[in-house]
Amino acid sequence: MNVLEHSSALEKLNIVEQLQYLVQHFPHGIKCSTSFGIEDQLITHHIFKNNLPIEVFTLDTGRLFQETYATWNATLTRYQKTITPYFPPQQEVEKLLKEKGPNSFYESVEQRKACCHIRKVIPLQQALSGTQVWITGLRQDQSQQRQEVKLLQADEQYRLLKFQPLWNWTFEAVKTSAEKNNIVLHPLHSKGFPSIGCMPCTRAIQPGEDVRAGRWWWEDANNKECGLHIK
Repeated sequence: MNVLEHSSALEKLNIVEQLQYLVQHFPHGIKCSTSFGIEDQLITHHIFKNNLPIEVFTLDTGRLFQETYATWNATLTRYQKTITPYFPPQQEVEKLLKEKGPNSFYESVEQRKACCHIRKVIPLQQALSGTQVWITGLRQDQSQQRQEVKLLQADEQYRLLKFQPLWNWTFEAVKTSAEKNNIVLHPLHSKGFPSIGCMPCTRAIQPGEDVRAGRWWWEDANNKECGLHIK
């Protein structure tokens, strides 16, 4: 079956059935990334609750909020499952800080993306090595750059299939489902943080602002990605 055939079959299923379908058709190498935001927490809930053989992993950049670690720990306590951490290469981080200092990402888009590459992209490459399907919490209405997100699509960057079960969900639908399933919520969501990344690069948003306006807020709106997700 090709991507379109799998996608057509998946569209007829609910989220749990979709995850079970993936396990059946891709028995080796299905992984789900989490940054512990509401979308990722909802997907993680369905994976863990149904004891699905899907690895859940996270990227510990070394610059996360303490609230993120608290959510991580609370999730482990709730489900008694494993979340695999991946870290940036120590030598690359040391070199970056020695040459550019600890806050170089504020100086230009290029400097910020260089930091993201070391702290996020390199660990993700390690995490996805040998993976057939990468599950993410991307949604079309998260940002202008994500309007082309599909349920299932080929990712040429990592040479795998990328599955986004919440691709066409609204935030209200995600919130309603999260409440129904009583998932562990990141405490910063209640403080105006709809999107949560590294602490120096994330702020709360104001009413009416784009969902990702709090990410790299000092940059132009066209640069709201870090290199993990490329069209």
